[in-house]
Amino acid sequence: QVQLVESGGGSMQAGGSLRLSCAAAGIIYSRDVMGWYRQVPGKQRELVAAVNSGVSTNYADSVKGRFTISRDNAKKTVSLQMNSLKPEDTAVYVCNLDRRWLDNRSNYWGQGTQVTVSS
Repeated sequence: QVQLVESGGGSMQAGGSLRLSCAAAGIIYSRDVMGWYRQVPGKQRELVAAVNSGVSTNYADSVKGRFTISRDNAKKTVSLQMNSLKPEDTAVYVCNLDRRWLDNRSNYWGQGTQVTVSS
């Protein structure tokens, strides 16, 4: 099994920056896709950014140009650099590891870290 632990959340003024980090425990394959989702109470979970082995990335339109996802396979971490934060970025950010290429049940989630952006 895989365990994911997020850190780096907190409160920030609009226009500021935060960096989230997710540390994975267990065996991580380069083929695994890792990413960040965000959850607002009462709304559907949204994909923020994802990265495969480290080259290909994709971002939600709302964060393009502001957020950057990066992955360190040796350290088994994935990070999300969030710049130019907006109040609408406020959410619980959850780390994800997708191993459904191997097993259609293997989709792992962290506990989440709160990000609050004030105007």
